Amino acid sequence: MTYKEYLQVLKEHSPYDFSEYSDNSIFRRIQKVMRDHKLTLEELGARTQSDKFFVEEVVEAITVNTTELFRDPDMWRYLYEKQLPLYHNNNVINIWHAGCSTGQEVYSLMILLNELGMLDKARVFATDISQKSLDSAKKAIYKHQIDKGCIENFSQVFKNTDGVEKLFSKYFDIDKKTDIISVKPFLKDNIKFVRHNLVENNLPFYNKMDIIFCRNVLIYFNSRLQNRIVQRFFDVMFSHGTLVLGAHEGLSGFFKTKFDRSGPVYKKSNVFHFRY
Repeated sequence: MTYKEYLQVLKEHSPYDFSEYSDNSIFRRIQKVMRDHKLTLEELGARTQSDKFFVEEVVEAITVNTTELFRDPDMWRYLYEKQLPLYHNNNVINIWHAGCSTGQEVYSLMILLNELGMLDKARVFATDISQKSLDSAKKAIYKHQIDKGCIENFSQVFKNTDGVEKLFSKYFDIDKKTDIISVKPFLKDNIKFVRHNLVENNLPFYNKMDIIFCRNVLIYFNSRLQNRIVQRFFDVMFSHGTLVLGAHEGLSGFFKTKFDRSGPVYKKSNVFHFRY
């Protein structure tokens, strides 16, 4: 059995189709599943056909994405100073975090909105294919974040090195001994976490979006699938909406003409529709 053949088995015995994911990324993750369970590729295929709970475990392993609070601080500072204030006069700001993982970047945004006096206007949809990640996002209790530099990232965004811990504690309950931080409950208002397969499923909402986050997700897809996903974002955005991608992601081809680069983010330039 080849890796491509295994993906066909997974498609036939689950709701998931990973055939257009980036080869290197998905094969590496399948290999990890095989190592962790001490399975050959043939044995992995056989178990996938017979064990639906194992299938969910495989999907979790394939789709898990690492994330952290205020990852890429310069981007968040740009949002705080330049981009988000453009929506200050909106009565409602519709925001979609596509591939939200365990939610740290969702809460990073909510903090910025609160500091700008715009939190009550936000209506946030946070979606991910992984139910385990969504459950973690809802709980909003994170281990080993201080050690990873989340307070340092926080200080870079707000340029507040003197009172940074006081400001940080405005949004998190902190246990330094165990290095666990918990998001304060008021930040969780107006967030709807929904399980959603970005590749296949219809959108779980009918709203047009002002801002779409999809950070460090497209890098796992091949170019054709990337274009399909960006087209979906384009279609669901208001004119002049904002698209926020990862630091190592960008737009190519047709979409360079339909989004304008604005610092580290992209602005939808018009409402012309084109379908692949």
